Amino acid sequence: MEKQRCNWTKNDLKMNHYHDTEWGVAVHDDKKLFEFILLDTFQAGLSWKTILYKRENFREAFDDFDFEKIAFYNEDKVSELLNNKGIIRNKLKIKSAITNAKLFIEIREKYGSFDKFIWKFVDGKTIKNKWNAIQDVPATSTESDKMSKELKKLGFKFVGSTICYAFMQGAGMVNDHLITCFRYNKV
Repeated sequence: MEKQRCNWTKNDLKMNHYHDTEWGVAVHDDKKLFEFILLDTFQAGLSWKTILYKRENFREAFDDFDFEKIAFYNEDKVSELLNNKGIIRNKLKIKSAITNAKLFIEIREKYGSFDKFIWKFVDGKTIKNKWNAIQDVPATSTESDKMSKELKKLGFKFVGSTICYAFMQGAGMVNDHLITCFRYNKV
C-alpha cells in the first residue's frame, strides 16, 4: 500500500523526499534556519518546487548557506551570482540575502541564537494544526503576521507574512501535514 501524504507534492520524487524527511520537522539549528530564510527569500512569487530543484545550486552558490560569509559578499560576488544560471538571478533577492545574513548575525549576538529569537513566535513549541484538505491550510497566521512585522522592523527583506508562514511550515514551527498524511503524527 502506498503512503498517503499531503497532495501538494503531486507525487514528484524530490518533493516527496522533502515532504517525507524535512517539511514540518522542528529545526533548531541556526545554519539550517538561515538556509530556510535564504531559500524562502528566493521563493517569493515562485513555487517551492522551483526552489527545491535549485537547492543544491543555491548551496554551492551561497557557500553552503554560511551566513557569516554571505554577510560580507561584495559587488563582485553579487555580479557572480547574477550570472549563475543555476539559481534565481534576481538582484533584489540576492542583495536581500546579504542584508538578511547581516541581520541574522545581529540577532544571534543579541539573543544567543537565532533559534531562541524565532521560536518565540510559537512559544517555543510546534503548533499542531488539524487540516483535512490542502485548501484548509492558510497562507498566513497571527504568528506569521507578528514574525513578519518584527523582522521587517529589524530590516529584513522578503519577509511578508506568507513567506514567514512558509518558513514556519518548513522549520516545523507549525505542523501543517494533513491529518490523513502518514507524517502528521511523526512531526
